[in-house]
Amino acid sequence: MVLLTDLKKEYRSISEELNSNIWKVLNSGFYVLGEEVKKFEEDFSNYIGTDHAIGVNSGSDALFLAIKSVGVGKGDEVITVSHTFTSTVDAIVRNGAEPVFVDINPDNYCMDISKIEEKITNKTKAILPVHLYGHPADMDPICDLKEDYGLYIIEDACQAHGAEYKGGKMGSIGDLGCFSFYPTKNLGACGDGGAIVTDSEELNEKLIQMRNYGQSKKYHHDFVGINSRLDELQAVILQTKLKYLDKWIESRRNNARTYNELLQDSGLSLPVEESFAKHAYHLYVIKSKKRNYLKKKLLENHVQAQIHYPIPVHKQRAYSSLNSDFSLPATDKICDEILSLPLHPWMSYEDILKVTDCLREFNG
Repeated sequence: MVLLTDLKKEYRSISEELNSNIWKVLNSGFYVLGEEVKKFEEDFSNYIGTDHAIGVNSGSDALFLAIKSVGVGKGDEVITVSHTFTSTVDAIVRNGAEPVFVDINPDNYCMDISKIEEKITNKTKAILPVHLYGHPADMDPICDLKEDYGLYIIEDACQAHGAEYKGGKMGSIGDLGCFSFYPTKNLGACGDGGAIVTDSEELNEKLIQMRNYGQSKKYHHDFVGINSRLDELQAVILQTKLKYLDKWIESRRNNARTYNELLQDSGLSLPVEESFAKHAYHLYVIKSKKRNYLKKKLLENHVQAQIHYPIPVHKQRAYSSLNSDFSLPATDKICDEILSLPLHPWMSYEDILKVTDCLREFNG
């Protein structure tokens, strides 16, 4: 079976180092908000190029807390996209605000920058672009709107570890950047984990308290917070993996290039990499009008493939109470065509050839 991703191979590639660091934490007897979390936060902020990183327990909470930290609440609006994992929108709704959807660019799957300004009202508090599948949104026009309208920019970089926009790492461009360390991400924990990055000292201090019950010091709660702490075990695992992240991303990019070469003239729509972008290829996503048939045939030939995401958020039952006045033709169309192919650093050329041979056979 050619797997969509292969966490066993990832573990085996660094198992000796990883096991040693895990045992170090277990033997320390200290498991929550200790030196390993501090070390990872320092390492990760240095990698992204921000002054601060705040470890939390998931990408979902990273988004929720980032939105909350800039004062978004009831009566406010946040502009984002519907073609994303539900946690992007969930974080807005949990803060009492209203998500306002704009359509996507059908080539790179990120926010269509030409559609944003018309959605800005006096209730708009923030723009939340999603760097989906590892490809950056076009940030300069979004940042121009921030200056023109006095908005916050919160980057959903949960799928964009190591991706770059004009040489800058994703997460470092807006006021805040949010990351997930779900195990299948380019930088994944052995469980849940997340982080928020920022250059703001004020937001950093606020978020440190927010993730730990609003405490300024033990048993002194300055405001209502939550329990959303990255634990020591996950922090040391992430420390270990971070050293290999650029190498792993380059392997992903090499494998994506191989896909591109083998699938040229196949009749399939292949991923694009815009001139401003360095794609981190968290996912390699193609488009075909025969998507469901191809997915079935791939599985019959022992190839995993998945759809990210078959139902856009604005059509999910959980969000049926939202303002239904959305015109998102590109979002609606691609949900019937997109298919994520296997892609990870440990794929062989033979693995990719098996996938592409199958696609060529059944897409004809």
